[in-house]
Amino acid sequence: MTDSALNAVQTVLTMSEEHEALVSMVRRFAKERIAPVAEEFDHSGEFPLATIKEMGRMGLMGIEVPEAYGGAGMDTLAYVLTMVEVAKADASHSTIVSVNNSLYCHALMAFGTEDQKQRFLVPVASGEKIGAYSLTEPQSGSDAATMASRAVLSEDGTHYVINGRKSWVTSGPVADLMILFTMTDASKGNKGITAFLIDASLPGLKRGKKEPKLGIRASATSEIVYEDYRVPVENVLGGVGNGFKIAMQVLDAGRIGIAAQALGIAEAAYEAALDYARTRQAFGGAIGQFQMIQQKIADMKTRIEASRLLIMNAVQAKMTAKATGGRYTTEASMAKLFASETAMFVTDEALQIHGGMGYSKEMPLERYYRDARITRIYEGTSEIQRMVIARNELGLR
Repeated sequence: MTDSALNAVQTVLTMSEEHEALVSMVRRFAKERIAPVAEEFDHSGEFPLATIKEMGRMGLMGIEVPEAYGGAGMDTLAYVLTMVEVAKADASHSTIVSVNNSLYCHALMAFGTEDQKQRFLVPVASGEKIGAYSLTEPQSGSDAATMASRAVLSEDGTHYVINGRKSWVTSGPVADLMILFTMTDASKGNKGITAFLIDASLPGLKRGKKEPKLGIRASATSEIVYEDYRVPVENVLGGVGNGFKIAMQVLDAGRIGIAAQALGIAEAAYEAALDYARTRQAFGGAIGQFQMIQQKIADMKTRIEASRLLIMNAVQAKMTAKATGGRYTTEASMAKLFASETAMFVTDEALQIHGGMGYSKEMPLERYYRDARITRIYEGTSEIQRMVIARNELGLR
């Protein structure tokens, strides 16, 4: 067994009483408050504000943020355990939790000044307000250097004036505060990108069309349009020109969250398939007695547990990096790549085991299937993850 695999096992085996209590609390909340409304919100596409606010009061919107800044003061393992339990009940809720925790709060904890943390972190980590992360543009996805939005310093040097259009902003229709990545010097490519802290209530920011998505429909996603939006220079996050570096480091944390989300979706589908295989009768007995069904069960279970170990390995790497100042890019990408593809595999096989009933909206399998698909796309596609892993292994830049 490799050192990384041993570390993953140790992380699982040393789960504290606090972690166990957290899992129990989140599992109960997910079962009693989220699962009963998941289908309704998936159908309507409405943002589940009431349950999200409840989760904020429970400390789940800033799990790794110290209590002094409104968070729960726990660790990455606590965040991953929460993500799995929430995603098992509803992937949309877990997407909102992921963005708040890993893309928004993590960025502010890592790069924010004390003043910025007080103004922009505390309200979101405490659940009072909702945060968002805005990098993608209509013609700029994985290739961030091609973004067209611009921030120009005012003549008096006190503000930046921002113009442009951002797309696929998760929680965009409802977010109170955002982290925006935009060009301050296009001649420098990636090194000309700067991160800004955005108050969505100020003039010059307009919320564009809400995306009609295949899955995670209750996780509201929209365009954000900036028209002469003025942001004070003190809202620059991490220094002018450091936006791309910040975005990539933050996405490492985000990828662990999406891996945990994918694992939760896979577990929900697997448990449904297991129950159906035990109870569905055909040809004189339960369908679980047939070898083809057994093969599917074995393959699903194996991939789920392999995903869990890769995720725990990434958790260990992130917690180590926090102490050493290192990176955990490869571990996060491997976890995200494998877990997201496992979610697609497991939901597909689970639906197949259910046959025609799996294809019906009367059962949640078709929702799991639709929700799983996005995990191979956001926070970096599977193709990008493979590129990142390979380039890191080859020592390429």
